[in-house]
Amino acid sequence: MFDSNPVVAVIGLGRMGSAMARRIHEAGHELVLWNRDRSKADSLAADTAAEVAETAASAARSADLIVTSLADDEALRAVYLDPQGVAAGIRPDSIAVDTSTVNPGAIIEVGATIDARGAGFLDCPVSGSVSSVEAGVLTIMAGGDPGLIARVEPLLSSISKRVIRVGPRGAGAACKLAVNGLVHGLNLALSEALVLAERAGVDRDMAYEVFVNGAGGAPFVEYKREAYLHPESAVVAFTLDLVAKDLELITGLGAAVGAPMRQAETGLKIVRRAIDSGMGGRDLSAIAVYLRGNGG
Repeated sequence: MFDSNPVVAVIGLGRMGSAMARRIHEAGHELVLWNRDRSKADSLAADTAAEVAETAASAARSADLIVTSLADDEALRAVYLDPQGVAAGIRPDSIAVDTSTVNPGAIIEVGATIDARGAGFLDCPVSGSVSSVEAGVLTIMAGGDPGLIARVEPLLSSISKRVIRVGPRGAGAACKLAVNGLVHGLNLALSEALVLAERAGVDRDMAYEVFVNGAGGAPFVEYKREAYLHPESAVVAFTLDLVAKDLELITGLGAAVGAPMRQAETGLKIVRRAIDSGMGGRDLSAIAVYLRGNGG
């Protein structure tokens, strides 16, 4: 554990990053914020009395613990490895915790650079939605040194219900891709099943009620209920553009380790077709909307 209440830098203020920053602030931590689009950091700082840093390096320099939530491998490398990135500013004995969904190879590369600075680095991607962050019930897959994980667990407990130590550095990223393979497969299966029931004459609400209470009633099915039942007003929690990014990483990892990912490959083809039809910015549940139109 840290000797005192650590200053926390949160870098990457998209939906998940912003929600995590708010939750960490509510837990009583002093915040430093940085985002490539500064307006997001300024808006959040107005609500949390946080400091807004000029660069990722200065944010890291000001903090004991750095939490990053970034879009993809390219963003991860840029935010950590650019001349004004986290690696340029991180202090020895500070710890960086990355929560992004990225390739394990990118995690290994960035981690080695942070090691060379005398600091700690963990890959701690999360399973859950913005509402899960707000309720403090995320599941965190922690990869890296067990001693470092123990030091950051009190902080991570403010956003999660459980931190699962899944193995060495990179294991967190690999496990997250496996989890998202399951979620995206469920999303497609749920979409197909709902459209099948509707076409066969079953009321959409009634079919969904059965799904929620049946053998396939995973938490995802419950918390996406409104999005599937009322797609015209669905809140965008995770875009189809990001689903495609995930599935590309998942199928790429499968190819690299010799694990056939045939369902994910099929899902990626369908998602790409939906994106080509103009749905890339819609919530992932919009696959059902796409299939109602006969899937192109």
